[in-house]
Amino acid sequence: MKIVELDAHAINPGDLSWEGLKSLGEFVEYERSTGKEVVERAKDADVVLTNKVSIREKEMSQLPKLKYIGVMATGYNTIDLEAARKRGIVVTNIPAYSTDSVAQMTFAHILNIMNRVDHYAELNRQGKWSDNPDFCYWDSPLHEIAGKTLGIIGLGNIGMKVAMIAKEFGMDVFAYTSKNSADLPDGIQKTTLDGLLSVSDILTLHCPLTPETREMINKETIKMMKQGAIIINTGRGPLVDEQDVADALESGQLAGYGADVMYEEPPRKDNPLLRQPNAFITPHVAWATFEARKRLVDICVENVKAFIDGHPIHVVNS
Repeated sequence: MKIVELDAHAINPGDLSWEGLKSLGEFVEYERSTGKEVVERAKDADVVLTNKVSIREKEMSQLPKLKYIGVMATGYNTIDLEAARKRGIVVTNIPAYSTDSVAQMTFAHILNIMNRVDHYAELNRQGKWSDNPDFCYWDSPLHEIAGKTLGIIGLGNIGMKVAMIAKEFGMDVFAYTSKNSADLPDGIQKTTLDGLLSVSDILTLHCPLTPETREMINKETIKMMKQGAIIINTGRGPLVDEQDVADALESGQLAGYGADVMYEEPPRKDNPLLRQPNAFITPHVAWATFEARKRLVDICVENVKAFIDGHPIHVVNS
């Protein structure tokens, strides 16, 4: 059994062990692979593991030994599932490995914007506090999140975790979700998208990217929000129209935007959000805590072992 990992570096830059996969067969890792390198590197592989490298019909048709594709992420839009199904190639993903980490990053962005942590830390590096005549100072509004309304789009594992944390902070929680109201925990109120936009002090996005949700946050939906509202996006970059969000920050319609994902990754240097002082962008690292990445590798090992044993789990193209 030959196992090839096409883009190992993002998952394991050296602080995790591949021993679990090595115990299952001949294991070959590549730190990074381009699309043009996939066929050559995977030509003798029974199992191919990928995080972000795309594998489509073109590549599969040139990989006759390929029996299994393990996506080392939750999202699997990088794989042509129908082509894999027709060729009898099993495709699996890694569900729910990063729930706690992404929820944590969601609140890192919320708290940074509400308390201006980054702003004051930078000013103090420049000597602002040291030169101040008083024991403290502030030059921007500071707000509690207790009593504020958090609107959540999408109540999957991450969205639900965010809702539970918000309740502990004393926030009012509303959600736009396909779940029935009767199935929601106490303290979470289901509403329409229009209703959610109108009541949210802070809006956080945790829905999948579909044709219906692509650029769902745009100049028209932003107009429906409160003046000075905040948007957090740890879901998918294309859920928002980035130019429209930048314009809303410029005009003051939005008070802040915190995101761990961008429409294009890495983003272009001229991306309008990178010029906005009230846009706080982290480089798609919400999932990348040590604990989440270790969990991802452990589940990947379980997935591959289950496939070898003839009882595959977490299959997404059955």
